[in-house]
Amino acid sequence: MAWWDAIIRVLIGSILAWLGMEKGGAWIIAQILGIVLILTAIFGFCPLYKITGISTKEQQETQTA
Repeated sequence: MAWWDAIIRVLIGSILAWLGMEKGGAWIIAQILGIVLILTAIFGFCPLYKITGISTKEQQETQTA
């Protein structure tokens, strides 16, 4: 996961988690989703990316001698 992907996940996850705590009710689903987004950013692994084959990492160029 690229650094920009992790930052976006933390920002959106924080907003959703805060809304879940403040609003309650159906927003608890948003809170759970927010916590999942934050955890995937911390661990640097997203199961949906693995299943779909998506990668936000930059391809490293290998140089051969």
